[in-house]
Amino acid sequence: MLIIPAIDVKDGRCVRLRQGDMNEATVFAEDPSRMALHWKELGAQRLHVVDLNGAAAGRPKNEAVIKKIIEAAGDALPVQLGGGIRDLDTIEKYLDMGAAYIVIGTAAVKNPGFLQEAATAFAGHIMVSLDAKDGKVAVEGWSKMTGHDVVDLALKFQDYGIETVIYTAIGRDGMLSGVNVEATLKLARELRIPVIASGGLTGLSDIEALCEIESEGIAGVITGRAIYQGTLDFRQALVLAQRYAQG
Repeated sequence: MLIIPAIDVKDGRCVRLRQGDMNEATVFAEDPSRMALHWKELGAQRLHVVDLNGAAAGRPKNEAVIKKIIEAAGDALPVQLGGGIRDLDTIEKYLDMGAAYIVIGTAAVKNPGFLQEAATAFAGHIMVSLDAKDGKVAVEGWSKMTGHDVVDLALKFQDYGIETVIYTAIGRDGMLSGVNVEATLKLARELRIPVIASGGLTGLSDIEALCEIESEGIAGVITGRAIYQGTLDFRQALVLAQRYAQG
């Protein structure tokens, strides 16, 4: 079970949002690359990086900062990167920069042809982020609900050849209200590809609950506010996940 620290970049700084609201941002670090080093030193095995301004604009907005984050992470710490990625050229540029995985969110739902092209051209490097509430997918920073069923979409995208689905229960993200284990498990059981949980992670009990169902296809969990505000001790989370891995 990967415990994946999130570095969300807004205006060049590391922040966390409440329920995707750009006006509800808490700044946790002025220099996101130093934060990348911090999690690397604590033993992180992957980073989740999002260009929040890019997601809002539909095109990259923090490229220089993201380049520094990837350089700080180095080869030993893979970076999965999302936010405003809408074309193949941007994907190629970020992969050349050193990102290990590219995360496509809104564009996957609104332009599935683009996702299919990306999964074919960059096999093994494309993830999809699906944000859902009550089983229905939301797009554009959760501002718009769609009629798409999250399981149906995930199955379609799986057939395109994507690597992983990141599943966010949007009612819980940034709220420290606990991971939606039931909804995550329901999705994972329908797919052959791994699912990474996101949204609401609060403490060790959430890590334990996810480790209990890891064999169902839960590859990891993204954590943001919990590790920045201290409700989750990152080192303890790694130890717990390792203990489960060793049986």
